[in-house]
Amino acid sequence: MSTSGFYHWAIRPQSATAARREALISRIQHFFEESDGTYGYRRIHADLAAEQTECSPELVWQLMRQIGLVACQPRPFRITTEADAEAAASMPDLVKRDFAADRPGVKFVGDITYIHTWQGFIYLATVIDCYSKKVVGWSIADHMRTELVAAALRNAAATTLIEPDAIWHSDRGSVGGFNWSKQHRPVRSIVRALPTPRRGFSSQGFCVVGC
Repeated sequence: MSTSGFYHWAIRPQSATAARREALISRIQHFFEESDGTYGYRRIHADLAAEQTECSPELVWQLMRQIGLVACQPRPFRITTEADAEAAASMPDLVKRDFAADRPGVKFVGDITYIHTWQGFIYLATVIDCYSKKVVGWSIADHMRTELVAAALRNAAATTLIEPDAIWHSDRGSVGGFNWSKQHRPVRSIVRALPTPRRGFSSQGFCVVGC
């Protein structure tokens, strides 16, 4: 390159294409930061289209790659339960696919839900009364050990009536002492660890496995 050609390039004004790309990069960074780094080029392109900024998805992808924006990738799904035909055959089917109840406190269902946060997974265990369909007990922890479910059952015992012959229904599970309970278990007492009997409850407490 000649000396005169270099100085001509250095002092010439910015082209319309370059200015448009800079403005587009600024909007891409805005939407990426607004999504906490979770949006890929397709979602960002949709946001740009919504504000009537014309560009192609391929251009958004190219510019994101140019400035090093990489969307947060979801964690792979983890299988936490294993089939156990022998344990399944040993447990009686007390519910028989009938999840209705004629009064509160006689039939409960529950499960564990995975919640993905920026600091990792947390686990929510719930207890639902089949009569009212309300969540009557719950607990949250950073693990899915037996204590998580036990805490949800204790919470249910403190907030709702549970009859002595009530039934607890869950999936076969993978939580410590619950992993052999399969789907159904008579609720024979309401958490033995409760220090004093609660009004309307059995004085023995609430326990699902090993009572």
